[in-house]
Amino acid sequence: MSRWIGVAVACLSGVPVALAQGSGAVSEKDFLADMPVVLSVSRLPQRLDETPGAVTVLDRDMIRLSGARDVADLMLLVPGFQSSTSFEADAPQASYHGGFGAYAGRIQVLIDGRSAYSPFLFGSVAPGLQSVPIADIERIEVLRGSNSAAYGARAFLGVINIVTRDPVDTLGLRANAAVGENGIRDVQASVGWSLENASFRLGADQRADEGLEGANGRNRVNRVNFRADLRPTLKDEIQLRLGGLGVDSGAGYTFDPGRAQRPRQISNSYLQLDWRRNLGPDSDLALSYSHSDESYKDNFSYPLPAPLNEVTIDFGGRASSDTLSVQHSYRSNADLRLVWGGEFRQEQVVSRPLYDTLAPQETRFTRVFGNAEWRAGRDVVVNAGGLLETNSRSADLFSPRLMVNWHFAPGQTLRAGVSKAFRPPSTYETSSNTRYIANGVLISVASLSRGGVLPESVVAREIGYLGEFPRLGASLDVRAFHEQVGGFVRLSKYLLPAGLQLIELLNGYAPTFDYVNAEDFAIKGLEYQAKWRPWAGSQFTLNQAWTSIGSMDQGDAASAPNLASTLMWMQKLPGGADLSLIHHERGRMKLQGTDQQFSMSRTDLRLGMPLQVGRHRGDLALVVQNLGAPYQDYDQTFLFKRRAYVSLRLDH
Repeated sequence: MSRWIGVAVACLSGVPVALAQGSGAVSEKDFLADMPVVLSVSRLPQRLDETPGAVTVLDRDMIRLSGARDVADLMLLVPGFQSSTSFEADAPQASYHGGFGAYAGRIQVLIDGRSAYSPFLFGSVAPGLQSVPIADIERIEVLRGSNSAAYGARAFLGVINIVTRDPVDTLGLRANAAVGENGIRDVQASVGWSLENASFRLGADQRADEGLEGANGRNRVNRVNFRADLRPTLKDEIQLRLGGLGVDSGAGYTFDPGRAQRPRQISNSYLQLDWRRNLGPDSDLALSYSHSDESYKDNFSYPLPAPLNEVTIDFGGRASSDTLSVQHSYRSNADLRLVWGGEFRQEQVVSRPLYDTLAPQETRFTRVFGNAEWRAGRDVVVNAGGLLETNSRSADLFSPRLMVNWHFAPGQTLRAGVSKAFRPPSTYETSSNTRYIANGVLISVASLSRGGVLPESVVAREIGYLGEFPRLGASLDVRAFHEQVGGFVRLSKYLLPAGLQLIELLNGYAPTFDYVNAEDFAIKGLEYQAKWRPWAGSQFTLNQAWTSIGSMDQGDAASAPNLASTLMWMQKLPGGADLSLIHHERGRMKLQGTDQQFSMSRTDLRLGMPLQVGRHRGDLALVVQNLGAPYQDYDQTFLFKRRAYVSLRLDH
């Protein structure tokens, strides 16, 4: 550890030089920047201080300086989010205001507008978070709060919108590599080219390491992504995206034959086609189609006494989804902008092990949405809208939202509003029928849904404040929230039907589960994000979140820490070098998949410097993740130990 402390001291020794160089050049202009424009909250491009909700924007510079290797790790920089680097359940994942289970299925992940949750994995966003390499991301917009009013069922507690880089900004050859402790071996290569009215990018990469200490690791994520931007006319723009993802990881435990160690594979492929036409200075029309396929391979043998010998425990299957949407946005007058449209989505899941049939389990969503942005006065912006959703597995649902933003002084905004959202149960929650058979004998029924589970609901009330203080080089974003969750869906043991009760008596160690609507409870608290640039070339960012979950279930109540804090310092050094230090503190919480509570303390360091090798430009960086003691991640036996690696980026 002493050598890493030495590295940090050496880095910090350059700070006074940087301060001396910049001290005479600081002015108010150094702290003024254009207010970010957010694309994903209301489906209208809006200034950050006029969106109907609290948004954290992670730009490309912050992403690079964080040293993170995947999107799930970046979510630690967002107030109220928890994340895990474990591959045990599905893949590294993130959740907002509590995990509530091994699969984070109550937030939405969009990649350039395409919904990327997993129909097979109960709506989990974990594979979606792995779909895009860090180097291809322009920015990430994270709405902290419900957004079913714009995107429907899965945007129950929040939305992560990943915006990839324009091919025009990535022309030529690019290569990235990282190597270091814990078997880190990351490589990426991409090529971008352009024609008169088109630009293209093709890239492939691998993210690899040995996983968490104590876990059945050696994890590999392989990706291929292609994007084409075409401009056939002055009014039309067409974007084509396609790619594939493969996750090869270890799972299971040496001490539990019911969850034996084994390899596991997740694969996903997608196609997305977007067409946008400019109908005039105040109107445009967008049409989008996407298709995705996913497969899941996870099985192992479970020993049984003679004459049965063994049974194969299998969680595998495949799924697909097709989504077609149309959207029209226009400005009615100087004070009113509107967006409206519709979407049809069809999902299919096929899994004999999970549903006791090879027949596809189909779910169809039909959605109609609309939002109006009305400037009710010179300093008041009202956002009102909603989404009506028809789901083939549940009743029709309507998710409304009303938010008022008041610019009560220059650079000062108050925000208040209320929204209601629903999460229809997943295919597995409504239709599971998981049975284990050995030598033709039914020995256990693990899950048998009775079909009575209803959609969850949440009524979210919030008050927010966004302040810019250019003379101080500071900004502050605060959100106070009260989220009333109704009909929370949870596993429940029950007696099998009469014809199967003998199985339950013979196999008392393997109870049968169903999904039921449990109690209502409130999630309430306060979170903020403060930024301060005390001198040129520096920035401090402090995030904190106080969260209280009022569930009667001790595990759910503790699934988010009461207090979580993150402090990030970014500093430009002489010669174009840069330094960043990030410290995370998480209070005691129930880690997903366990009954034990743990806390987290982690400090990351990154030191980077620019490179110029002939015609090649890039940077070289040293990253040390978790300078301190190992902390537990996902499971009491899994440890995130120190990881140091060197990364190299070259562009031609």
